[in-house]
Order: sequence, then C-alpha cells, then structure tokens
Amino acid sequence: MTTPTPASLGYRMPAEWHPHERTWMAFPTPNPTFETPEQLHAARQAWAAVADTVVRYEPVTLIVNTGETAEARKYVSEQVEIVERPLNDAWMRDIGPSFLIDGQGSVAAADWIFNGWGAQSWARWDKDEHIAEHIGELTGVRRFASRLINEGGGIHVDGEGTVLVTETVQLGEGRNADWTKEEVEAELHAHLGTTKAIWLPRGLTRDYDEFGTRGHIDIVASFVRPGVVLAHVQPDPAHPDHAVCQELVAVLRASTDARGRQLEVIELPAPTVLLDEDGEPVDYSYINHYVANGAVVLCAFDDPRDQQAAAVLAEAYPGRTVELVDAREIFANGGGIHCITQQQPRA
Repeated sequence: MTTPTPASLGYRMPAEWHPHERTWMAFPTPNPTFETPEQLHAARQAWAAVADTVVRYEPVTLIVNTGETAEARKYVSEQVEIVERPLNDAWMRDIGPSFLIDGQGSVAAADWIFNGWGAQSWARWDKDEHIAEHIGELTGVRRFASRLINEGGGIHVDGEGTVLVTETVQLGEGRNADWTKEEVEAELHAHLGTTKAIWLPRGLTRDYDEFGTRGHIDIVASFVRPGVVLAHVQPDPAHPDHAVCQELVAVLRASTDARGRQLEVIELPAPTVLLDEDGEPVDYSYINHYVANGAVVLCAFDDPRDQQAAAVLAEAYPGRTVELVDAREIFANGGGIHCITQQQPRA
C-alpha cells in the first residue's frame, strides 16, 4: 500500500504572506556557533529583538534548550511564549517543519531530514533533527516525514505551485548528491503541493564558507507575490557576488512559474558595505526578510541602503508596516532574520 503524500491529500505550502497562526523561533544556546559568552549574549540580544518585533503583530513561540527558560526570559518580552525542548542551535527556518494547509481548515507539516547543513564538521544536530517532530506534537498537526535532506531556507514557494531551489543545496555533497533533479522535484512537489521547480545554480559566495549553508535560496531570491520575485544584486564589481547575482537574475528573468507567467524580477541592491571586520566579503542581504501579519521584518545593517530597501519592501507588500531590525549580529553567525523564523499558517 502506498503511503499518501501531503499533495495527494490536498495539502500545499502557502506563501509566507498567507495569514499566520504564529511564528516559531529557537533561542541561541551554547554551541560551536556561539563560542564565547560574549558572542552568545550578543546573539541572544539579536534574536530577542526579532522575537519582540514579530510578537507585536502575531503570537511567537520560542523554543529554548532544556533548563534555559529563566535565562531566555531575561531577553524576550512577556508576550513571547517559551517552550523547552532539547536544542543544538537556533536556526528555526532550517530545523523546523514546513507548514501546509489544505484549504479545508486543516494544517499539516512537512518534516525534512535535517543533518547539519550537509553534515558539516562543526555542526551538531542530534537534538535539532527532532525539532520538527516536537513542533508537530505541540501544534497537534499531522506530520509527513520526507526522505529528502533539506532545510526551510533551501526552498521558497509562491503558494500557487512554484518552488525556488538551488542546485548546490538540493543536490550538493552531504545532502542528496545521489538523487537526480527529477527525484528531488518529485519529493518536493509531493510534500509542498508544488508542480514547478525553478533551479538556480548556486547561492552567495560567503555561503560556501565553513559556517555557510552552501547556497540557501532565502538569501538570494524570494517571491513577494505570484509571478514577482525579489532578487539580491551586488552593484559593486569588486565584490565576488557581483557576477554571481548577474547570473542568478538572468536565470530568474528567463523562467516561468507553475501557471506559465514570465517572472517579473525586482532587483534589491545589497548594502554598501563589502567586507567584514576580518576582511572577508559579506553576504548581507535584504532578501532575508520575514513577512508577518501586517508587517515585514527587514534586516537592517546601519547602511545607507537600508531605507532604500525598506521603500522597495513597502511597495512590494502594500498595507504592511516595514520594521527594520539590526541583523548584523545574526549574519555574523551565519544567517538572517528569515533564517531564525518559521511561519505557521492559519488554517
């Protein structure tokens, strides 16, 4: 007997702008990412700033490592709900489930295999690999376990049948290197209710460093409505992402979505800063924003382009307040605001 897939039962992953029941986040805990007490404290402040912003618009549930509730409460407002579960790291987009709806009032969850972003040497995931399962139990929704090694930051959907992915994540070493594109697409479509995958060749340069994800989509491109994609561009030819972004934008412009629409691409320039304090190229990106009920929580970098990006996002999401939250500390640890949040859609 064949096991029913979410798609066969009428489930699909809605777009991020679909109304939310709540936002899920995870609280930084001591690990190889946050090595020193000072780094951990700074990360906790940064994560808390996002949680306290989102909770003004919708409920937030923060998963904290066992025994750390009192510590977490020092950082986040009383409005943020705290739940304890064993935890390795704090990237809820990647360790949490991808929530699904069926249009009949039912919510389910796709649970990908999480293995530390391709079994990277520094990563620990013996606890994080169970977080989607814990959230399924906490929400009481039906959970569908996938055979695909994947993270929430490795996919982006338009809610109308299209999913954006990158080759270096979905087919990369340590993840699904022995799968074909067709096999990956079939598994994604079966669990997301999508019918068309748009493949980008890679992600941003810095994402291939030691602590990178090896090419997550949610830092380079995101749907803002069906048929319209925001794309990260690096205007400065001195930055290695300049050529990378030109290639990615060209692929997007040449693509059609699941409904046959030619994609409209809105270019979103990177912040002006090119190097971090170690002299390495930054991957600062405004693409890595989070859409909440009535708001867009946008990465800020104390940069001249912050307000320009906010204006683009305000136009892309009419009726939503754009909230700028400093994301430099989050990026210093390997991600952005989208990477630390996960939406649970309303049924």
